[in-house]
Amino acid sequence: MKKLGFIGAGNMATAMMSGIIRSGIFSADDIIMSDISADRRNTLREQYGVATTSDNTEVVRNAEVFLLAVKPQYYSDVIAEIAPYVTQQQIIITIAPGQTLASLAQRLGSDKCKIIRTMPNTPAMVGAGMTAVTPNANVTEEELSYACQILGGFGLTEVISEHLMDAVVSVSGSSPAYVFLFIEAMADAAVADGMPRAQAASTPAN
Repeated sequence: MKKLGFIGAGNMATAMMSGIIRSGIFSADDIIMSDISADRRNTLREQYGVATTSDNTEVVRNAEVFLLAVKPQYYSDVIAEIAPYVTQQQIIITIAPGQTLASLAQRLGSDKCKIIRTMPNTPAMVGAGMTAVTPNANVTEEELSYACQILGGFGLTEVISEHLMDAVVSVSGSSPAYVFLFIEAMADAAVADGMPRAQAASTPAN
């Protein structure tokens, strides 16, 4: 039995996974990830040493805690696929905007599931993320603390009420992208004035 699973292995899931391993919370041997791309699975195995599979249900059947890290438009299909295998003892962590705790429980077909809704942001990719966390009523304080420890592997966490999650998505979730866009625009302006792109986009040495 693995301690942690990821359904979906895109950029955010990989950033979260690598931060968790780097922080020593779990070893690669404790993690299983699913993805539809064979190339992606091979890369994850070779680069990080985690177990991989093309079968989402294998993650659910082999992880104590698992993260739903697929895009929102795929949630219905993925949840329908895994719902028969979810147990009331597992902790489910989601990272999709707009997917409420109630709607997730309804799709899973049980009001007994332990679900934690989260919203990380892109600085998680460099271990400096900020993740908002909202548990449902079935999650104990101990389980919430455990989930926050896991999520803390790639940055800070903050437990909030669910009604604030939309504000988090628009402010914390999206603001780093606005900053990066602003920086990119400044670099473009420097290039337009004759500065080489590499120099315009360079960062100060530590």
